Formats: sequence, structure tokens, C-alpha cells
Amino acid sequence: MVPVNQYRLDARGLLCPLPVIRAQDQIQRLKPGDTLVVLATDPGALHDIPAWCRVHGHEIVETLRDDRDIRITVRVGNP
Repeated sequence: MVPVNQYRLDARGLLCPLPVIRAQDQIQRLKPGDTLVVLATDPGALHDIPAWCRVHGHEIVETLRDDRDIRITVRVGNP
């Protein structure tokens, strides 16, 4: 069985489209099954990152939002 790793990307304070671009850059370095937790403050990330994931075959595991922070967990799919 291949080990699965969890990574974190802090994109807080970045405006659209930078959170999704940074997530894309990080995911390209990960293996299928790995997870990436993206922290963001731009509400556009709530739409942009899931849309990008649908197009590229990645899965949104969880989306959380509190007063100022957004946390999106992505499971990396097969290339």
C-alpha cells in the first residue's frame, strides 16, 4: 500500500486567482491519494478551487469556513 501524505498551503491574504494557482502548483508535486489543505481568505476560493478540481479529477474532501478563514481539503486524483 502506498503511504498517503497530507500537506498544507497557506494562501490567506491572496486574492483571486492566486489561491487556485498556488493550489494547482502544489498539487502538481503531490501523489495520487495525498491531501492538500488550502487555507484562504478570498471567498472566491470557495468556487474556484472546487471548479478546478472537477476539471482536473481531484476530490474536495471538506470545506470549512469561519468568520475570516476558509479551509478546503483536496484529495489528489490520478493524472
